Amino acid sequence: MVQATTLPRNEAGIETALGILKQRFGDRFQAGQAIRDQHGHTTTWIANQAPDAVVFPETTDEVAEIVRICAAHKVPVIAFGTGTSLEGHVNAPAGGVSVDLTRMDKVLAIHAEDLQVVVQPGVTREALNTHLRDVGLFFPIDPGANASLGGMTATRASGTNAVRYGTMKDNVIALEAVMADGTVIRTASRAKKSSAGYDLTRLLVGSEGTLGLITEITLRLQGIPEAISAARCSFPSVDAACRAAMMAIQFGLPVARMELLDAMSVKAINAYSKLDLPEEPLLLLEFHGSDAGVAEQVETFRAIAEEVGGSGYEGAATAEERNRLWKARHDAYWAVQTLRPGTKAFATDVCVPISRLAECVGAAQAKMDELGLLGPIVGHVGDGNFHSALLVDMTDDGERARADEFVGWLNDLAIAMEGTCTGEHGIGQGKMPYLEKELGPATAYMAAVKRALDPDNILNPGKIVAL
Repeated sequence: MVQATTLPRNEAGIETALGILKQRFGDRFQAGQAIRDQHGHTTTWIANQAPDAVVFPETTDEVAEIVRICAAHKVPVIAFGTGTSLEGHVNAPAGGVSVDLTRMDKVLAIHAEDLQVVVQPGVTREALNTHLRDVGLFFPIDPGANASLGGMTATRASGTNAVRYGTMKDNVIALEAVMADGTVIRTASRAKKSSAGYDLTRLLVGSEGTLGLITEITLRLQGIPEAISAARCSFPSVDAACRAAMMAIQFGLPVARMELLDAMSVKAINAYSKLDLPEEPLLLLEFHGSDAGVAEQVETFRAIAEEVGGSGYEGAATAEERNRLWKARHDAYWAVQTLRPGTKAFATDVCVPISRLAECVGAAQAKMDELGLLGPIVGHVGDGNFHSALLVDMTDDGERARADEFVGWLNDLAIAMEGTCTGEHGIGQGKMPYLEKELGPATAYMAAVKRALDPDNILNPGKIVAL
């Protein structure tokens, strides 16, 4: 495992705060090693830094009470959703209290006429869409994992639908949050637009729990399309697939989903999901709209694909066929691990301008070959965002070092291409060294905001910016 930086512990404060919280929350206060380890990390190769205890609040007032107790004794507070983050976001480098928000899982209000919904942070995206199905609406952001909406907001999540519907920053209208002193704030109204003051909503979206704990979210919804059609198309190379994606975006094609799988990824999902896709670079697509509009989109993309050597275009119009394809895509993280049993999949992501995508993906594949690494590539190519899942033997120090070298090289390459070191995974602990390379002096202003809103550095310390 990669050792994460540790921070000084406030032993006396932690002991006092834990005693108060245990008495106040009873069996909703847990300090067993197993549950602490579960809340330290899950899907990252950064070493586990477990909190000292986990508390399960059920209301905003309880979250505020926990924060006030911890603030009084200068004890770290780390928000926890479903634990699907990938860059050490939920680690506790200075110890402290993990606030597990999974019991705050109510859909509070549906404003169907306004295409809005108000939810607590523990509601997952799948649960929300199940709840919305009968009113003809859906929430489009789909990062793959059944993440909590609070976690998705805190990490500014994205996913397969972002090419058409945007990311969390485009779909969060307003927030309720508990700040570092326990004060509860609302960042905005439900109005469609506002010129009222600083945009605190956007400040908290993507702040990874370092500026406040999100306790309520007002989200933008979409109507369920009249027609939905999924499709797959194979290409002679990853470069050709990326060029098809670039041409589709430049043409203005309103594709809803456009996902790249390289040949290794296709091989893995064929075996894992029992499919028979051609084992060559592949685009998975989905089109939304009216019957006529979808038919037009399909024909336009088919012509684009043929121009760059695409072949084997095949539609999947029924819900069952579509769901099977997208379930296979979402299971790619687990599927690729079958290519090399006994290894751990280390997923990393970057995002570049769409015009540089093919070049960046090609360079990444060449670099992995040079370093002797196996790393299937998948990506939300309509956004210029892709992921490499390095399959690393964690017992081999040399291989781990080469994997770390590759991740650093890829981050630097994306930044040099006027892109970002992370399109959707976030900074957490794992990508802190690259944030300053990407944004330069702007990170000092980020640190200044953090100090102003959290002067004692109790909210998820050791993430995004170093203080």
